[in-house]
Amino acid sequence: MAAASQDYSFGPHLIRRTEVFAETPLSFAFVNLKPVVPGHVLISSKRVEPRFTELSDSEVADLWVLAQKVGRVVEKHSNATSLTFAVQDGQHAGQSVPHVHVHVLPRRPGDFENNDEVYDAIDDASKVLARSTGADAPMGEKLDLDAERKIRTPDEMAAEAAELSLYFQ
Repeated sequence: MAAASQDYSFGPHLIRRTEVFAETPLSFAFVNLKPVVPGHVLISSKRVEPRFTELSDSEVADLWVLAQKVGRVVEKHSNATSLTFAVQDGQHAGQSVPHVHVHVLPRRPGDFENNDEVYDAIDDASKVLARSTGADAPMGEKLDLDAERKIRTPDEMAAEAAELSLYFQ
């Protein structure tokens, strides 16, 4: 798997080819603008489709095979011991970008006091992204801006993608 040769759409957002580190015929993997934990990346279908249930069987298989391969790499690369894979399918499930994507988070002992807090962190990150880009966030959600997490620059994201792409050549 070589790095992408073109830019992609991620819902209404542009993902620069410099942020993409792996791709398959139907999916692509890219670094996260505001990662929840170090090494947090995303896998998305190339076809812009808001709902997981609307992907074809081929797209589902391709998406999850790439997520599995990327998971192996980011776990090792991040010196993690486990992985969390998460999908928020629809606005009321916390999805802020209307495009199917899988969160891949390398996990370490004690990275969250309560292990399930990772899901709150993913949900909060989605709300922050939605509000910062003007997208609609889920109704009635409280926003907890986490001062520890910083939005990264395109150069920082490109550097991480370039480093990870070496594993997929």
